[in-house]
Amino acid sequence: MTSYIIRRLILVVPTLIGAMLINFLIVQAAPGGPVQQVISQVTGTGVAATQRVTQAGGELETGAGSGQPGGGGGSGDVRGDYRGAQGLDPDFIKSLEKQFGFDKPAHERFLLMLGNYATFDFGESFFRSRSVTELIIDKMPVSISLGLWTTILTYLISIPLGIAKAVRDGSRFDFWTSVVVLVGNAIPAFLFAVFLIVVFAGGAYLDWFPLRGLVSDDWETLSWPMKIVDYFWHMALPLLALVVGSFAGLTMLTKNSFLDQINQQYVITARAKGLAQRRVLYGHVFRNAMLIVIAGFPVAFVNILFTGAVLIEILFSLDGLGLLGFEAVVNRDYPVMFATLYIFTLLGLVLQLINDIMYTIIDPRISFEAMN
Repeated sequence: MTSYIIRRLILVVPTLIGAMLINFLIVQAAPGGPVQQVISQVTGTGVAATQRVTQAGGELETGAGSGQPGGGGGSGDVRGDYRGAQGLDPDFIKSLEKQFGFDKPAHERFLLMLGNYATFDFGESFFRSRSVTELIIDKMPVSISLGLWTTILTYLISIPLGIAKAVRDGSRFDFWTSVVVLVGNAIPAFLFAVFLIVVFAGGAYLDWFPLRGLVSDDWETLSWPMKIVDYFWHMALPLLALVVGSFAGLTMLTKNSFLDQINQQYVITARAKGLAQRRVLYGHVFRNAMLIVIAGFPVAFVNILFTGAVLIEILFSLDGLGLLGFEAVVNRDYPVMFATLYIFTLLGLVLQLINDIMYTIIDPRISFEAMN
């Protein structure tokens, strides 16, 4: 197993480089980069024109500097034909390119970005005047809370429910729970979140839960028991919205996995020996049936953490990594955009390796040593 882990860790490097290169090339071909946006603001064609540009010599109030890590793209930004730039001093445009790091060729910027990212130096945000690392650390608790608790709750609900449906396959319980599962799967998480806000968060009826934030403003003054209560009070509606939209697929996967194993010969033999139903299910069937369920854990966690929770973060004013990455794409904040991509990809690869290790823990018969 050790040699397999080493091989997988070595493969992380080319995989990361490949993912970063593909996205770098896509961004390189996309118009509307940060320099072009600032020029649009200066010429009055952008929104909130002068918030990021000072009066003194056209200097920017940004964190970008020459050779800025993550200044990775935007074909319209480097020596390009800037629309709406007529009448601007060429030296001003060159100073913008230099401050955003676009005064270097594309390949140099990419290599510079990789070198800095190898030491987890993500530079500074173009438009937030803060380091990318600080931004990510600030947003991490929200995303971790949403992703981790949603995944745990989804598994705690889906696995017992899937097992119960498999044991009672074809019964009225199986039918009605399938109806509930299908209805939950058909309702988008963000739409159910709107319903929860309207009904329970002061939208039109009840005002039982807070509408924004991860904790209350006076959280620091609360006792530890009350801090925990306050935290889950704020998390209740977002988690409910995410769980309802997430547990259907895992429930049916668990049911089908158990049905497949229940019909195997070793289960029939165990029952013929007079073993109790509970011991057959959890002593023999569970280990084999859970392999495919556990295989989806890293994917489920990453999807909830970085993609599925974006709209939930917006609706409940939860400022997490998903919202940060989305805003970075919209605003062409390349250091934030590429840093979040780098971290998401790295985390996904690490979780996939952990998933393989869990395979061997659950079923020692599985070995990756023979794989080349």
